[in-house]
Amino acid sequence: MSARFPDFRLGNVLATSFTATLTERCGDAVERIPVPRRLVDWLAVSGLAVETCTPAQLELARELRESIHAAATATALRDALPVPAVQVINDCSIQGRAAAVLTPEGDRRWRLGSASRVEDALGVIAADAISIIAGERDGRMALCASPTCRAAFFDTSQSRTRKWCEMNTCGNRQKKARFNANRRQNGTAARTDVV
Repeated sequence: MSARFPDFRLGNVLATSFTATLTERCGDAVERIPVPRRLVDWLAVSGLAVETCTPAQLELARELRESIHAAATATALRDALPVPAVQVINDCSIQGRAAAVLTPEGDRRWRLGSASRVEDALGVIAADAISIIAGERDGRMALCASPTCRAAFFDTSQSRTRKWCEMNTCGNRQKKARFNANRRQNGTAARTDVV
C-alpha cells in the first residue's frame, strides 16, 4: 500500500498528493479512491486515520480534491483563483477539527479529535492547500508536463524548474517515448540512406 500512497510526513505536499488520487486527468483518468474504504486507507497512510467513511463523505473528499486541483492549476498558470473552488477549500478548512502537534523528533504531525471524522482529515488537507496556494511555503505551483497527466504539484527543487509530477512515472514515460521516437526516426533515416 505504501507504494500507492506515499508517506506525506517525509516532505511531500499533502494537498497536491491528495489531488493525485485522480491520475491521468487529460487521458484515461484513473480514480484512486473509488470507494469509501479506499479514502479511509489513503487518509491512514497520510497520518490522518479515520475509522469510517460514508458515500457522502467520499463525495465531499472528491469535491475538495477537484477544488484544490482547480485552484492549484490557476495558481500555476497565474490565473485568477476560481471562486467556487476557493469556497469549497475554505468550507472544508473551517469544518475540520485537528491540531498540529510536535513529535519528539521535531516533526509536525496532525492530530485529529478522539472521534475523528473524514471532515477533520479534509480540514487538514484544505489547510495544507491554503498554505501552498497562498504562497506561505517555499516553492511554486506547477503542472506536470505530461500531456495526459497535467497534475498540479508543488515544486520545491532548488531551481524551481521541475517538469514532472513524478519522475518515476510521468518523467520516465515521456523520456521513454522521446527515446523511442528518436530511435524510430534514426532507424527510418538509416534505411532511407541505404535505399
